[in-house]
Amino acid sequence: MKSYVGLEIHVQVKTNSKMFCRCSTDYFGKDPNLNVCPVCFGLPGALPVPNKAAFEKAVKLALALNCSINQSTKFDRKNYFYPDLPKGYQISQYDKPIGYEGFVEIELDGDSKRIRIQRVHLEEDTGKSTHSDNGDETYLDYNKSGVALAEIVTYPDFENEEEVILFAKRLKQIVRYLDVSDAEMQKGQMRFELNISTSLEELPMGELPNFKVEVKNIGSISVLEKVLQSETARQIELLTKGEEIKPHTRGLKDMTGETVFQRAKESADDYRYFPEPDIPPIQITDETLARLKSEMPELPHQRKQRYMDLGLEGEQADILVEDTERGGWFDTLRQAQGDKPNDKVITKEYAKWLLGDISFWLEKKKISISEMPFSTDDLIYLVSMMQEKKISGTIAKQVIEEIFENGGRAEEIVVSKDLLQVQDEGAVDGFVDEAIAANPKIVEDLKKNPNAIKFLVGQVMKLSKGKVNPSVAEEKLKSKLSL
Repeated sequence: MKSYVGLEIHVQVKTNSKMFCRCSTDYFGKDPNLNVCPVCFGLPGALPVPNKAAFEKAVKLALALNCSINQSTKFDRKNYFYPDLPKGYQISQYDKPIGYEGFVEIELDGDSKRIRIQRVHLEEDTGKSTHSDNGDETYLDYNKSGVALAEIVTYPDFENEEEVILFAKRLKQIVRYLDVSDAEMQKGQMRFELNISTSLEELPMGELPNFKVEVKNIGSISVLEKVLQSETARQIELLTKGEEIKPHTRGLKDMTGETVFQRAKESADDYRYFPEPDIPPIQITDETLARLKSEMPELPHQRKQRYMDLGLEGEQADILVEDTERGGWFDTLRQAQGDKPNDKVITKEYAKWLLGDISFWLEKKKISISEMPFSTDDLIYLVSMMQEKKISGTIAKQVIEEIFENGGRAEEIVVSKDLLQVQDEGAVDGFVDEAIAANPKIVEDLKKNPNAIKFLVGQVMKLSKGKVNPSVAEEKLKSKLSL
């Protein structure tokens, strides 16, 4: 038993105006049918003009997905009738997409897998249909009709749900890193279509079942996972009963992942593609392609590898890749680090505090990292002082809390509150002797349980109000107790 899964992903390209006209793309939450014009509706005499910014962003997306680029490309008319398609056709790309034959690598169980990309092309979005509760009326809003869409089509390379979700998350990161789209799925800026066919027996390499079911307009990664589970189970049940499954399109029934039949599956012939007569072929010059390549930012997988090379754990790197604001703060911190930019021990310590206590206070205060009172200089100072054993981790926690609660600078707080650790050896010996004298039973237990030393370290810290370094305390205790 095996499912063959491919994805089609529609990403709204982040531009100020629509794909082929000057209408604003700022439609979310607006009154219906305000951002429209004769070009949106395909009225006689209205000529579409391609949006250069959208086109160049689509080229960058294709490059990021390791695609070959069609330097001679064109737009085509995809003909079909639906109420939210005002022209009666959609300007899209058929046989010469911007990008083709690419791939995305996903990390899986300590290894990587390559998901092949069939094509990346540009087209225009449709309008929005809203149906009345009784189903008797349909309301049409054409505000998003004509907004630029980049469509990414994969090969059926996914073998399980985990691979689908990992790919979806990585693609979302890529379009955000490129500033192709904000990919806010609750606003419809990124939508998935799932193509799935299941066989009760594993087919020979290169062969697929003789049917394909498409589930359209999936607007969240969690729902995508539910749809995959639901549709796989539905197909297995039908095939087990000996029923034939014909190619067709399904739509979401609700957010549980259940789907309902919509229509028989169209073929390319049904759409009667032909070259868009109002837009001439587009040539991407070598100079333009070289410029766009030079403008490419660091991509998510590259950023993760850089963090791993710095000594971060995979989970730490993933968090900083996903949260670009925290990742940017971390990078700024390392640049400000100055004299020890390649010290992996210190870099890992920075990551530990950023993803630990600092993130805790960000969440507690419900603020972003750009709004917090804690600075990169504060963390550099605290980590430096801990490295020199002048303050403990406990003191660092107190200072971070103080800054988030009341403001101030780390160095000023440490000095004004007299938080520097006790460096005088005689004073340290005094705290250690007092802890030993006050806990004879624990000292006796050390013969059977060496870990009891941690309790005594805690007592030294308590007596010194956190001003003795824990490692120094432990060394002194072991020396005095001949451990």
